[in-house]
Amino acid sequence: MAILIVDDSPDQHLLLRSILTKAGHDEIVTVDSAQAAFTALNLDGPPTSVKVDLILMDVLMPDIDGVGACRHIKQQEPLRDIPIIMVTAKNDLNSLKEAFSAGAMDYINKPVNGVELLARVSSALTLKHEMDCRKKREAELSRSNEELQRALREVKVLRGLIPICASCKNIRNDGGFWQQLEEYIGEHSEAEFSHGLCQPCLKKLYPGVYQE
Repeated sequence: MAILIVDDSPDQHLLLRSILTKAGHDEIVTVDSAQAAFTALNLDGPPTSVKVDLILMDVLMPDIDGVGACRHIKQQEPLRDIPIIMVTAKNDLNSLKEAFSAGAMDYINKPVNGVELLARVSSALTLKHEMDCRKKREAELSRSNEELQRALREVKVLRGLIPICASCKNIRNDGGFWQQLEEYIGEHSEAEFSHGLCQPCLKKLYPGVYQE
């Protein structure tokens, strides 16, 4: 699972990468600005082959800070489920509220403690995996439901050769019994009926009443 490190400090890149690779996280991408992160996430450029599963975001960066970058990423529907952990030297309450309000799921204080980092990264990646599995199950259920609805619609469509009596116009059903036309159609389609008399029948049944 790929981890994106966003920090303008090369030393911080080296430290975080060292801790993570020693723990077995070998797919790591590092960038030095929020704008570079947007590019890595394909917000403003050609598609990237890297699927990011977690972002470690520095708070204090030039141009766009980490909170602003976090907010912008969370506004993108395809990226909304990527967990973002803020890496910050600021641990006052207002700063933390701002980060969580922007969509961050967790934070780590600088200087970074390796044990704490790995624990929080593990929790975030587990959450991401569970969300991916849930979305996959929901997509499969949606497809199954669409297929079921399509099958049900197909059941209600009259197809094939239907035997009709040339005299009384009754229809022979699947069981070999003769049914009235409207009864058969009602059982095999979504159609409903209203009854009336056509002009030829009115003239035939009520010759003294019907006048053209």
